[in-house]
Amino acid sequence: MTDLKKRILVTGGAGFLGSHLCERLLADGHDVLAVDNYFTGQRDNISHLMGNPHFEIMRHDITFPLYVEVDEIYNLACPASPVRYQFDPVQTTKVNVLGAVNMLGLAKRLKAKVFQASTSEVYGDPTVHPQTEDYRGSVNTIGPRACYDEGKRCAETLFFDYFRQHQLRIKVVRIFNTYGPRMHPNDGRVVSNFIVQALRGENITIFGDGMQTRAFCYVDDLIEGFVRMMATQDDVTGPINLGNPVELPMIHLAERIVELTGTKSRLINHPLPVDDPMQRCPDISKARDTLGWQPIVQLDEGLSRTIAYFDHQLAAGFFNT
Repeated sequence: MTDLKKRILVTGGAGFLGSHLCERLLADGHDVLAVDNYFTGQRDNISHLMGNPHFEIMRHDITFPLYVEVDEIYNLACPASPVRYQFDPVQTTKVNVLGAVNMLGLAKRLKAKVFQASTSEVYGDPTVHPQTEDYRGSVNTIGPRACYDEGKRCAETLFFDYFRQHQLRIKVVRIFNTYGPRMHPNDGRVVSNFIVQALRGENITIFGDGMQTRAFCYVDDLIEGFVRMMATQDDVTGPINLGNPVELPMIHLAERIVELTGTKSRLINHPLPVDDPMQRCPDISKARDTLGWQPIVQLDEGLSRTIAYFDHQLAAGFFNT
């Protein structure tokens, strides 16, 4: 428990990452106000927190101004999977840009620290590997993923303009692939896709030849990075990469999940989606040096916890519709 109790706003608080962050902040002894419009967030993710007198949930869309009193703001609100953010690309751009403007405006009024959950997608399909924070990216501004990629890039621009123009205390992290319990089963992310298909005994979908790589960070490790970043001195603004520096081909991830679940599912190949990066892996030197942070949960351990979560949800019939 922390010595200094704070009232903390978490936008996207009913989402995958947001719910874990709310849980952590409550465990650290803070009061937490979560806001979510439930476009991708789910009440089930935070139902176990509802009875906590230090937790409050508000239905709100941050593309509209929010008037609350808090000490710190974590801005996590935005669909994070291609299936979800491409469903309504205009709204995705709005929540990234207008949402950032509204949270920055709130932080300016309150003189509060404000944290931006940015993404490795700002690097696009990278020509530098692994990706360092000074790499400017290779992004298709008019492709189907641009609503998210460019929306997040614009949000970073706004954060640093508020920092320079208004001396706002900002914290920006770039999140690489993260997985764990409370991922949505139908959001198109590779870990949840593979696990749900394996548990149902369905064919496991491999896009392309399966040799494109990703680096997977377990959610508990990521949240630890968030909290450490928010606790840094005011001159630490980021952006800082948070993710696992050990990359893995998609086909190897699928084979590992087949082994851990004991499924008889077969691997089948589908065409690679448009603008899907072939490599994605963070250089986390800055996170190690500045935050003293690096992932500690090994892949098999994290996958086993995630498989157990999805197995329970499937058995309870939560994903049958």
